[in-house]
Amino acid sequence: MRISCIGGGPAGLYFALLMKQQDPSNQITVYERNRAGDTFGWGVVFSDQTLSAMQQADPKTASQILDAFNHWDDIEVNIAGRKMLSGGHGFCGIGRMKLLNILQQRCIELGVDLRFESDVADDEGLDADLIIAADGLNSRIRTKYAATYQPDVDLRQCRFVWLGTRKLFDAFTFDFQRTEWGWFQAHAYRFDADTSTFIVEAPEPVWKAAGLEDMSKEDAIAFCEKLFEKVLDGNKLISNSAHLRGSAQWIRFPRVVCKTWVHHNGKAPVVLMGDAAHTAHFSIGSGTKLALEDAIGLARNIGEAKGDLNAALHSYEATRSVEVLRIQNAARNSTEWFENVERHAHLDPEQFAYSLLTRSQRISHENLRLRDAAYVGEFENWLAERAGLQPAKGQSVPPMFTPFTLRSVSLKNRVVVSPMAQYSAVDGLPTDHHLVHLGARAMGGAGLVFVEMTCVSPDARITPACPGLYNDAQTAAFKRITDYVHSQSTAKIALQLGHAGAKGATKVMWEGIDQPLESGAWPLISASPQQYLPGVSAWSRAMTRVDMDRVRDDFVAATKRAAEAGFDWLELHCAHGYLLSSFLSPLTNQRDDEYGGSLENRLRYPLEVFKAMRAVWPAHLPMSVRISAHDWVPGGNTPDDAVEMSRAFKALGADLIDVSSGQVSKAEKPVYGRMFQTPFSEAIRNRVGIATIAVGAISEADHVNSIIASGRADLCAIARPHLANPVWTLMEAARIGYMGGVGVDWPKQYTSAKVQLERNYERERAQAAQMAGLSPLEQANRALGV
Repeated sequence: MRISCIGGGPAGLYFALLMKQQDPSNQITVYERNRAGDTFGWGVVFSDQTLSAMQQADPKTASQILDAFNHWDDIEVNIAGRKMLSGGHGFCGIGRMKLLNILQQRCIELGVDLRFESDVADDEGLDADLIIAADGLNSRIRTKYAATYQPDVDLRQCRFVWLGTRKLFDAFTFDFQRTEWGWFQAHAYRFDADTSTFIVEAPEPVWKAAGLEDMSKEDAIAFCEKLFEKVLDGNKLISNSAHLRGSAQWIRFPRVVCKTWVHHNGKAPVVLMGDAAHTAHFSIGSGTKLALEDAIGLARNIGEAKGDLNAALHSYEATRSVEVLRIQNAARNSTEWFENVERHAHLDPEQFAYSLLTRSQRISHENLRLRDAAYVGEFENWLAERAGLQPAKGQSVPPMFTPFTLRSVSLKNRVVVSPMAQYSAVDGLPTDHHLVHLGARAMGGAGLVFVEMTCVSPDARITPACPGLYNDAQTAAFKRITDYVHSQSTAKIALQLGHAGAKGATKVMWEGIDQPLESGAWPLISASPQQYLPGVSAWSRAMTRVDMDRVRDDFVAATKRAAEAGFDWLELHCAHGYLLSSFLSPLTNQRDDEYGGSLENRLRYPLEVFKAMRAVWPAHLPMSVRISAHDWVPGGNTPDDAVEMSRAFKALGADLIDVSSGQVSKAEKPVYGRMFQTPFSEAIRNRVGIATIAVGAISEADHVNSIIASGRADLCAIARPHLANPVWTLMEAARIGYMGGVGVDWPKQYTSAKVQLERNYERERAQAAQMAGLSPLEQANRALGV
């Protein structure tokens, strides 16, 4: 095959040598516009995992790189005069020039034609069967064929500069300095015998306020030296960007995502690789990693396709795009963390450091324990002591099993059973199903159990089978349930009150979710006239002031009944497109009176209802509010709007915000993923200073522990796993090997099962550990009993 690589960076060089190694008859040319010795970077970072992939792809190159690497396991976090250290992370640093030299020499050894000072602007005139566009972040090829690649470039909020120093760091070091203008941070790591990379970063408003926009390069370096003088130990900072002057050396990181990576121009396919195809923020050290793994992936795909180039390119695009997007999502989480240091800096240094270590959500609590068990154990003890516990010697308490208190209500742990619609009430009356459903989950170990959204009037129901709290019989039925929970478990029980609004008068889920009733429907009201399902749902009408007074009074009456029924906690449902949510979202609120328009106006009626409820709800009991923190529709509410909503509810006495998202409009396009709504909870908790519940795709103890430990939420609501398993909390405690009594209490009737379950899980963990040390063939044989 004849292959032309435009760009002589890590991606182009490594792909060239791998393809030449794969088949020496391949004719491969690499075009690089710079000279052989030119480079504009300092050091690059790989993980041990990337190096392992390189060892499999080309052991000789990997060996040469490994010999030149500086390897370290520790991450050091410095803030507020404190130093926190965590080990076991497995990073390798190498100078960018050294890396390029190794790759260049390997290409020459294998017979690749390297052409330096060859500025190839596009693919015209290249006589090749395959063209690799590895021409970097500002790829001209990507621009030329933008209609095919469909690039999305997002310039991030921080300004940063790449510098070097002769200070040799023993760990990957993050140093945070608070100034009169805001926070600056440094990312520093050693990459050769006498030099370290030193990246200085700050949000653009902070950077501008400090005057760096107008400083000369020399003055800016002097500013950074003074700011970070303690961590630099008197060493100078060095710039190798002689071609850049003044503020030009400070850049904003562009996140590049391309929808497709292959362009067919009728001649040779043109394939994006490396930064031309995608970027990942330097804070997780993945740019060079992704470039090299692109090269490995495409070379492997071509080898496996046995001459079918189109099939190879299809496999490359399909497999690599998924993996890269996963890394980019982690990098986005990391990027946003560093953009919002001000938000995290109020945390104690111990929790701040933990939050930094787990910021990408790729490193979880248990993953961190595998890396550094001593660090995690000490941190768990610190967290438990802050929660008022005195952990037994040698037995730390996982974060999910620490207690939590609001007003007079203390929860034994941080696990919440989400309010989940059961569609099993009769005329609004909860039945034996609710007693069994809620009672079983209260006995299953969770600290707090929520009743599904309970409606304040007959016409407030979602379906005819939804529960209500608007008559004495319903109050008595709920009293029976709360009495059972209180007498048979140590859980607390909460009630969520709501009004369906335009989403009411529908069939039960298994007969057609959101489908309108064919008979027996009731009139619908909402902030403005709407059809939840366009062309399908019944139209609602806009509420009048008389309607508002009646509904507010219905909420107040239901609140009084909730207190009579013995609930420990009350929540107002202002999310998911229901009545009060319809006021909050600009998608559903088109009013032109004092209840429409600005967010302040849209909040007016939901706040009025909340204030009236808080006035009659017992002062010693907590109240929370569930909101949709993101409508996932252009023109809808955003996470920033959710922060302002939360501030408003907090000002009126809300104790906690239950942070969900979406379900306001069928036009929504959520970005799903593990713990995908947790960032909204974190923003509200740490910007507003109010407790939160995180919800959404939280399904393991590891998720809960990570969220609570990092300060992203105070409680975690588990929905579907609790539907499948009423004793999810007890099972997860056993699964992670936590046998302590703090935060976990088995019903006395079930204690005979506890020891057996713990033994079973202990055996599974031992077997998994043993299997991890076996080869894939040995693992397969062991699984077959061979």
